This record gives sequence, structure tokens and C-alpha cells, in this order.
Amino acid sequence: MSIIPSDQGQDRPELQKTIEEIVESGFLGVQLRVNDEQGEWVGSAGARELGQSGKPLTNGHFRIGSSTKNFVATLVLLLVAEGRIGLDAPADGYLPEFGLDRRITVRMLLQHTSGIFNHTGELYEDGTITLGVPWQGKEWVDNRFHTYLPEELVRLSLSKPARFAPGTGWSYANTNYVLARLVIEKVTGRAFAEELQRLILGPLRMTGTVAPGASPEIPEPHNHSYYRYEDAGQEKTVDVTRHNPSWVSAGGDMISTTQDLHTYFSALMGGRLLPAELLTEMRTPEPTVGYGLGVFAQDTGPGGGTVFHHNGATMGSVALMYSTPDGSKTLTAGLTCVDDADLSIAPAFQTAQQRFVDEVFCGKLGR
Repeated sequence: MSIIPSDQGQDRPELQKTIEEIVESGFLGVQLRVNDEQGEWVGSAGARELGQSGKPLTNGHFRIGSSTKNFVATLVLLLVAEGRIGLDAPADGYLPEFGLDRRITVRMLLQHTSGIFNHTGELYEDGTITLGVPWQGKEWVDNRFHTYLPEELVRLSLSKPARFAPGTGWSYANTNYVLARLVIEKVTGRAFAEELQRLILGPLRMTGTVAPGASPEIPEPHNHSYYRYEDAGQEKTVDVTRHNPSWVSAGGDMISTTQDLHTYFSALMGGRLLPAELLTEMRTPEPTVGYGLGVFAQDTGPGGGTVFHHNGATMGSVALMYSTPDGSKTLTAGLTCVDDADLSIAPAFQTAQQRFVDEVFCGKLGR
């Protein structure tokens, strides 16, 4: 297994054992970075490509899925700090072309309390499903290089009934973040990628992070992601490392590395990106699932305290991004897998998240 030790050269076999066991639970490869009081540890386990013996990169590029939402929320709050966006202003004031419910504020978009239908589909309490844009099975595979315009995704959402009146419930919807990104672009007159570079990537010297828009490319070097589906009764597996992520847009289209995610999240949680009052706003959770503005607050119990995170998953790729409240201890990871329409990797993903939190943040390492 590939291990790059920290500058201090610590050997932390318990971390290596953890990622090897997570690979055995169903993942193709894992790259992990832990920064804590012992320094930095970086390692990998599994394979870089399906059917090949090469070990995963330890700082390769990977698609970060919904961890994208935290970057979008931070950008919005940085523009709030510049006086260009009002957190409690109606989103319709910035995007009048959609005819949004005037009760929906920018804050509600970031906190998933707008009630807007999720353009990637909704699962209702009674078990019924309403489909949105195709993102599963052969239909997605055949159209994985198709470009969706953000406006198209928003209009699809608005063609469906709202889940609840604005501010009266909580429901995770990728469309909230498509709208938030459009607000950023409207008030600045610049593309999201340009604002990301101006306010976050440039100041933090993050060179491995990309907002790809509709581009299917992923920078080298990278590990590979796969998707398994059925075609005319035959099971097929295809490499989906390259695909057009515009179907999810600002809900989860970005690419990064474990190093960049550490740099970013430690700076954000450590108070080096947002003014203190806006960081407090971001980290104040609503009561349903503990979601702030683009970030989850998780109580890890005795000995662990609160950790903040926004993990993400997209086709064959998973991102983990955790930090203590002061940014002094972080865990960032990229996991690759063979995904499928049944989301069969989901239980292993849930277990991996809990395993990492228990071992890195709850004082169970080395016991």
C-alpha cells in the first residue's frame, strides 16, 4: 500500500489499516489526508484503475460532489461581506427572470429551507418518487456528455409543486445551489469560476481545484471512477471519470484534491476566510438535520465534540471534508468506486464516514 509520511515521519498504522478495511467494504480506492496535533499523514489503499495493480494516487484530482455546496455558500457569504448580496433579501430580487416566490431568501437557498423541488428528483414521505433530470442507469450513461444549462434546471424545478411554503421545512435540493450560483454570477457579472478564483482559490493558493462548468475533463493526475448498469439484459461497467457534470451543476460539479480541501476547510473553519459573524451564521444549524449554510454540524459525542463537514458523492467518486471548529484538525479524503443505479455503495459510504469520524475525531486512534 502506498504511504507518504508527514514531514515528521510518523508511522500511523491504524490509519493505513482503516483505509485498507474501507477498500475491502466495497470501494475501489481511497486517498486520505489527516492533519492534527501529530502533524500530517497521507496514505492510499486499493487500486487506481479497475483491473489494474497500480495503487491510488495520494493527492490525485477527484470529483467532490456535494462538497461543492460549501464552496458556493462561502462565496455567497464573501459577497455578503462585500455588501453585494443580502443574506435575508428575496432571491427573486437578484433573479427576477424566474418568478420565484418572493418569500424565498438567499439564506433559505443556502440552508435548503426554500421548499423548491429538487431538479434531480424527489423522494416523498409516502415513498413516491418524482423524477427530475436523468442521472441513473443506461439513460444517464448514454447522455453523460450532454450539457444542461443552469436556467434549464431551475425551470424544471419550478415546473413542479413546491415541497412546502418557504421557511417552513427542510429538504435537500441541488436546485437551491444552482440558484445561489446564479445569484453570484448576476451580482458580480462574472462566471462562478472567476469569482471562485478571486475570493478563494487565489488567496489560498489552491491550484488543484476546478469548477468545470460543462467540461467533462478532469485534470491529471487522477484515480478512476466507474458506473455499472444494465443494457438489454446485460450488465456493463464503464469508466465515467470523464463526464459532463452540468446535470447537477452547482449542486455538486467541482473537482479538487485532498490537499486543496484541507487548505480550504482549515482556513474556513479557522476564521481566515469569512468575517466572524458570517462564519457564525454559516455554522448555525437548523434543527432538522443540523444543516447550517452549506455545512453540516455533527455532535460526535463525549470526547469528540462538534465537527463540521460537507461530504459529497457523484458518479463513482466520493469526497470527505471534516474539521474541528477551529480548523486545527481536518480529515479530507477521496474515494473511488463502481457506482450503480441502486446506489449500492451507499451503506459502505455511511460506514466509512462514521469510521473516519470515530477514529480521527473521537480519540479512538491507537486504542
